[in-house]
Amino acid sequence: MRILVLNGPNLNMLGVREPAIYGRQSYPDLERYICTAARELGVEYDMRQSNYEGELVSWIQEAYGIYDGIVINPAAYTHTSIAILDALKSVCIPAVEVHLSDPMQREEFRRISFPGMACCKTVAGKGFDGYREAMAFLMMRNIEMRMKQQ
Repeated sequence: MRILVLNGPNLNMLGVREPAIYGRQSYPDLERYICTAARELGVEYDMRQSNYEGELVSWIQEAYGIYDGIVINPAAYTHTSIAILDALKSVCIPAVEVHLSDPMQREEFRRISFPGMACCKTVAGKGFDGYREAMAFLMMRNIEMRMKQQ
């Protein structure tokens, strides 16, 4: 199984940005965590981060026919990006939305997720472990879909 892991704006600043909310672990720490989790789960992955909405949209579109699932942390684009929502809908690849913190416990404007509307699951408030949960969910979903096809 191949999974595309996408991270949105400011996640490259983990460890520096609002450590009371996001912790002190860095983006390279997240990369190592996801590498280990993917290896343990037996999935292939590509991980990318961008501060640019259009680049995230392009990567989602390019995933068509290549990846079996998408794990996406749209970060601030969660609350603003209909473009990312439409890109996810257009490729029909099962996607899981991940947030390190729990947007429902934060400012009111963070409680709407446009990309989440195209995702089959949202994992929030579990820190780095949310990425592992998302990959495991997609792996199990993929196995179930293959069993139904037999």
